[in-house]
Amino acid sequence: MNLNTQPALMRERLFPRSAPSVHAARRFSAETLDVWGVTWRQDDMLLCVSELATNALRHGVPPGRGYRVRLLVYEGGLRIEVHDSGPGLSRTRIGEGMGLRIVAASCDDWGVLPRYPGKAVYCEFGTCGEGR
Repeated sequence: MNLNTQPALMRERLFPRSAPSVHAARRFSAETLDVWGVTWRQDDMLLCVSELATNALRHGVPPGRGYRVRLLVYEGGLRIEVHDSGPGLSRTRIGEGMGLRIVAASCDDWGVLPRYPGKAVYCEFGTCGEGR
């Protein structure tokens, strides 16, 4: 995916540190994908949103903070990012948790980017017909 250009579409939302926010993040993402007309691999994308949001809640969001879900469409596909302000960059890179194994098996690429404070965990999906 060519991330050196501006995304054609971008939408993001902040979510509170609460268990119901995972469902809200998934619903926000499903609505966004529907509006954008993204129907290919939508189940995989929404599964990744759920897993990344759950990981942010369990490991990355300190009390009193929230997390951000960002969806971006580029010429080469779609990228989902979950930003949190907690530590854990090295633990996330190892991918020991089941959630990140599910993400890795469901998308075309994933990774972690440092930010201050915290990190952004992302996954990418190639255009329709590409990837898995």
